[in-house]
Amino acid sequence: MKVLLIKDVKSLGKAGEIKEVKEGYGRNFLIAKGFAKLATKEVIKEWEEEQKRKEEELKLEMYELNKEKEVLEKLNIDIEKKLGSNGHLYGAVTKEDIADALKKQSKIEIDKKKIDAKNIKEIGEHTVDIKLGHGIHAKLKINVKGI
Repeated sequence: MKVLLIKDVKSLGKAGEIKEVKEGYGRNFLIAKGFAKLATKEVIKEWEEEQKRKEEELKLEMYELNKEKEVLEKLNIDIEKKLGSNGHLYGAVTKEDIADALKKQSKIEIDKKKIDAKNIKEIGEHTVDIKLGHGIHAKLKINVKGI
């Protein structure tokens, strides 16, 4: 019996492969547990169409992320923090401060967990890394000012 693997099956194959298996193993284990479907022409065609659709969605998502990266890298965000008596920042600029300033100044909302920045404790220009997904990173320039 021929089956189309939907999920990776150890010692048999990877998802998307068509395998010849014994009738009992195919029906009672692979198909029953949702690891495979009976490899008919319709099922194979449906699987191929699903894979093409997923590939198109991924291309679109990558395109959108690259556009967002371009927008973020053109920005220059200003953050104001209180100064202590010695002229240094009172506290530090955190990921949350950066996310809030980005939202207020450019209307772009980024989850603070995607911002890769150590707590900034100095006045001046800094560059922080923003992880957008799928290996795409944007460099955001921030300017820390004392008040």
